[in-house]
Amino acid sequence: MVKRHRGHKARLCLTPSQAAAAEGQGHAARALWNLVHDWWTMVAKERRSLAAADAVIRQGRKDLPWLGDLPAQAAQAVLKAYFQAWRNCWEGRTRAPAFKGRFRSRMAIDVPQGRDLQIVRLNRRWGRMWAPKIGHVLFRWTRDLPVGRRADKANRVSGARLVKEAEGWYVVFRVQSEVPEPTAHPGPSVGIDRGIAKPLALSDGTFREHGPWLTEGEAKRLRRLEKARERRRRAREPEVRDSRRLTRTYNQIAQLRATAKRRAVDWQHKTTTRIAETFSRIGVEDLTIPGMVRSARGSVEVPGTRVRQKAGLNRAITAEAWGRTVTMLEYKAAERGGIVVKVPAPNTSRRCSACGCVTTGSRETQARFVCKNPGCGFEANADTNAGRNIDHAAGQAVSGRGDLGDTRSVKRQPPTGPHAA
Repeated sequence: MVKRHRGHKARLCLTPSQAAAAEGQGHAARALWNLVHDWWTMVAKERRSLAAADAVIRQGRKDLPWLGDLPAQAAQAVLKAYFQAWRNCWEGRTRAPAFKGRFRSRMAIDVPQGRDLQIVRLNRRWGRMWAPKIGHVLFRWTRDLPVGRRADKANRVSGARLVKEAEGWYVVFRVQSEVPEPTAHPGPSVGIDRGIAKPLALSDGTFREHGPWLTEGEAKRLRRLEKARERRRRAREPEVRDSRRLTRTYNQIAQLRATAKRRAVDWQHKTTTRIAETFSRIGVEDLTIPGMVRSARGSVEVPGTRVRQKAGLNRAITAEAWGRTVTMLEYKAAERGGIVVKVPAPNTSRRCSACGCVTTGSRETQARFVCKNPGCGFEANADTNAGRNIDHAAGQAVSGRGDLGDTRSVKRQPPTGPHAA
């Protein structure tokens, strides 16, 4: 048996008074983060410690009444999150923590102890939980939680976090469970090429596609709201706060974009689950996505070219959320005994998956690949050809054969297995 930690997100149903209390706690948590950040940057290095920061927070809660709106355990969670952010920075996983702006950060309130939640299932659709200094709140029951008689030391809700998004408040439960150790997956292998025209192209010749995230009417409404936003921004006087009408327009745009993201995440979850259940080894390209979506604007001295076109491409890449797809595949494949292998991206789209040659002009169009190597002439969808190359490279990486990082080589051994030509 192995321990598994997962999050479960559910919609909250707050009364107006509860929503106001949650807003106050969210603002207090953000302000506390900023106060801790200011203390960290001003205090001498030898005086920085978790105990010293805890003493400062306790004194601040006495001196500033509005900080008392935040429960003491939630305040401690803010402090621990800030220190963990610095550890992540020192270990090279992320950037240094920074000031949290009022309109650029998401409200979040931690409930670190699961026993404080007092979760009860009321009926098939609704559950009830306790939020400190807010009271009993209702949430949508969409998945069984290990509570009541079903809870024990190994299977329980260890904590939660209340978060505010564009369409309202949600609760994210931290669920700890004990599951059998996965056995080796018996399925075949696959290579996946991520793209825009074809979101996911598999090496077996199939594709995983989706339609627009917004309906035609929703897309028209979004464009109309964005035009209204720009008109009102231009009409606003400098250094003047946003009007209520402009703020409402911002909120309406955010709600539509949140709807699109929710539908995209739902499609990704369903698609990655089916892939993880079918295939044992999943090969993907090791893409540097931040570099791919970097602006082409350039500088004043050296201005960029085709800036508008590159901006449109960047938006399309960002909308597909390739990194989130790989993250889902990694943990879902591991739960089912599979594995995700990342392979170098250069030449995966230019190399012929049948003969292994990289010949100029083989990719005739975005969707058509015809090998120009004399004696080969292999023809396939360009994305499918790339998926086959990725699958072969993943097999080499697992078996330890070949130099996958050498992009100068123009030939390799022809692939073997069910996808060989």
